Amino acid sequence: MNVFEPAAIGSINLSNHLIRSATAEGLSTSQGFCSAPLTTFMVRLAKGGAGLIITGHMTVSSEGRAGERQLCIWHDDHLPALMDMTRQVHEAGGKIVAQISHAGIFANTSLTGEAAMGPTVRRKSDATICREMTSVDIRKTVKAFANASRLVKEAGFDGVQIHAAHGYLLSSFLSPHYNSRRDEYGGTAENRSRFLLEAVQAVRAATGDNFPVLVKMNANDYLENGVGIDDIIYAATAMEAAGVKAIELSGGTPESGKMIPARRGSIKPENEGYYKEEAKYFKEKIGIPLILVGGFRTLSVAEKFLQDGICDFIAMSRPFICEPDLIMRWKNGEQNYSSCNSDNLCYRPVHAGKGLYCLTQVRKKKPDVSLNPPSRSRY
Repeated sequence: MNVFEPAAIGSINLSNHLIRSATAEGLSTSQGFCSAPLTTFMVRLAKGGAGLIITGHMTVSSEGRAGERQLCIWHDDHLPALMDMTRQVHEAGGKIVAQISHAGIFANTSLTGEAAMGPTVRRKSDATICREMTSVDIRKTVKAFANASRLVKEAGFDGVQIHAAHGYLLSSFLSPHYNSRRDEYGGTAENRSRFLLEAVQAVRAATGDNFPVLVKMNANDYLENGVGIDDIIYAATAMEAAGVKAIELSGGTPESGKMIPARRGSIKPENEGYYKEEAKYFKEKIGIPLILVGGFRTLSVAEKFLQDGICDFIAMSRPFICEPDLIMRWKNGEQNYSSCNSDNLCYRPVHAGKGLYCLTQVRKKKPDVSLNPPSRSRY
């Protein structure tokens, strides 16, 4: 399998096997509407050669917001600007999928004005209380995912990805670390997968059989009593049976120490592909395409993962922040390492309300630029 060969995920025909993984851009308006800068950012990615662009997480409801200037998608009023963005991306030759999400226990309560909610009651690091979701809350949130997916389709996106990774709401229900419920949504792998499966089924019902639905899940939480690969295989088997067209494997949560989703520090080629072993096991069990994210920086490494059948698609996040045209550069024969040094300074502008950009690059031109580090990382 060649990285630059055409490929497909469901009905989405892609020019290559390289995907821009969802990355919180922080470029929407303060009310959560798509903005001109965000559209420009997406068009740059399309022109830069990414086979598929997955947007940063769009929140499906007001209480599920993770941060300021996060895209929102729960009302018809959100449609016009999103329709303009997808039109421009398509005109630039790109394909784009919308990631929809609910932050759950990591919701920004100062923004939402409501208590965060999750599988069980817990005290958060900032001393606020996360309340336990009721069955009514769960049904309401399933409907919110379905409504958001309907809007995604109407906005002209090529597909939708359900965010069930990184400790966010659906991810927290999958994980025994967060989920100690004693009802039909807790305990066994079947019960812990139930909320996600209901969301997938509702999204598919709202969008129809020909609209590709993707899911992003953790291969490992890196938490005590966290989700492991066998739990994910169980959930992925249910996703495959429910008609999901591809699964993206990631890992970690904001509480996973050095094993957060966006690990800090330069990455050697031999360490690229954080979830390699889990991906191998996954491919033995699951038939739908596997998208793998996690520290990819070198074209030759990406090619080997595909050729060895470890995964079907390679996804990257931070490299596209400093080099939106990375794929075109590689395709034109400049097959060197990505210039991303994985220092995570790109997240500081997002948390400062300035939008996503490579702070390291800016500082090379303007050394005096300074932004305080975020109090908490969100992915």
